[in-house]
Amino acid sequence: MAQPLAWPTWSAMAPATVLGLTALLLLVVDSVHPDSTNRPLLAGISTAGTVIAGGLAAWFLLAGTGEDPISLYDGALVVDTMSLFFAVIFTSVTALVCVASYDYLRGHAYQAEYYTLVILAATGMTLMASANSLATVFVSIELSSLPSFALVAILKKNRGSVEAGLKYFLIGALSSAIFAYGISLVYAVTGHLQLGLVAANLGGADLAGVLGIGVLMVLGGFAFKTASVPFHFWAPEAYEGAPAPISAFLSSASKAAGFAVAFRVFTTAFPIAEVATTVDWVLAFQILAVVTMTLGNFAAATQDTVKRMLAYSSIGHAGYALIGLAALSADGGANGFVMGGAMMHLLVYGFMNTGAFLFIALVEHWEVGRTFEDYNGLATRAPMACVAMTAFMFSLAGLPPFAGFFSKYVLFAGAVRAGFWWLAAIGAVNSALSLYYYSRVVRAMWIEEPVNEFNIRSTPTGLYVAVLVAALATVLLLPAFSPVADTAIDAAATLFA
Repeated sequence: MAQPLAWPTWSAMAPATVLGLTALLLLVVDSVHPDSTNRPLLAGISTAGTVIAGGLAAWFLLAGTGEDPISLYDGALVVDTMSLFFAVIFTSVTALVCVASYDYLRGHAYQAEYYTLVILAATGMTLMASANSLATVFVSIELSSLPSFALVAILKKNRGSVEAGLKYFLIGALSSAIFAYGISLVYAVTGHLQLGLVAANLGGADLAGVLGIGVLMVLGGFAFKTASVPFHFWAPEAYEGAPAPISAFLSSASKAAGFAVAFRVFTTAFPIAEVATTVDWVLAFQILAVVTMTLGNFAAATQDTVKRMLAYSSIGHAGYALIGLAALSADGGANGFVMGGAMMHLLVYGFMNTGAFLFIALVEHWEVGRTFEDYNGLATRAPMACVAMTAFMFSLAGLPPFAGFFSKYVLFAGAVRAGFWWLAAIGAVNSALSLYYYSRVVRAMWIEEPVNEFNIRSTPTGLYVAVLVAALATVLLLPAFSPVADTAIDAAATLFA
């Protein structure tokens, strides 16, 4: 039973507000001590802010605050179970990244700016999950994207980082232009930007073609944010060139934010029954899902470096999550189940993928190397970290009894229940293919003989803690899977009520 909010309705945005205030506090610290490299203070403020924001989101979620959606600012924002569910994902990933960055940034400049940009990006992601207007969607996406561009290129003396940031920025600018133009076409047809009013004013057969183009351009904007084909080109370059914690942040939290806003926009503003004769966006997402998961997995299987393999595998996982939109139907019988399955997979993916990239950060800290061969025999020197990485790899591959298996099972079962068994079959085949390249990492760490001597002289506390917490969260999701999955499915079902 939903409990009424004891405070003013605007307090429902407390998670985003706390994140924004945390970013401002970091700016104040940087203004007072512009050359500060006080890592405990900066990492502590960032981690505390994200943990408090995540705790508030979880508290609201458990209290049932979002069961009756709270509309704010004349409908520009809405707080419901779905927005709170995604806020938990964003804050969890951000907290892990902030903890891991404590060691990763040792000796680097611009530390206060780094943490500020991370928190600002997380603030934008939280707003994306609550955006209920195309204008708010666009602004929140830019608030998330602009700090991300700078974070990718923050290693200014590293040519790969700067080049990756530039490519990310150029493709991001192109996608933003496409997205903004699509919004303008939708506004030209409907006369509204608020999602519910857009849906109520979809009439006007003489402008059906304009609306169709607008919807497809909006879809293209979301394809960039989720690293889906054909707007995926930035992802491998950005993830490989960026600091490894930022690669984890973008591939997990940013991807989930793109799906959060896509789920709300397409189900609320463009109901399937209303726009089926104008533009069949479900068919577009079906094509996108199949191509994205297939291309991502095949490309990952051909990589020589572990970090780039994970970059392409994240594209494959975007294809799996796209099933949440690709398996929707006008009758709506299983819509909540299949979209809830996608949300559950994004939650599990947030921990296992973030943990995998943070393990890469740990290896980079030790200067072990980048290729699969460089990982040969690593388990003899860092067994605990390698156990965690093994759990991440098998969970990403979808092997039982890991959480990734159950999240994929719910997602594929939802597609079968909705009548799209072929989507589930293609997803299962791709998941089986992914076992090949994920197992290469495990084999290298545990079975192969070392090629070089490992020079592991330190145990970076922050990185180790972040990796082990991510692994623990992945394991703890197993006994808690049923209630968490039920929450995700219920949250998704509210979009179709």
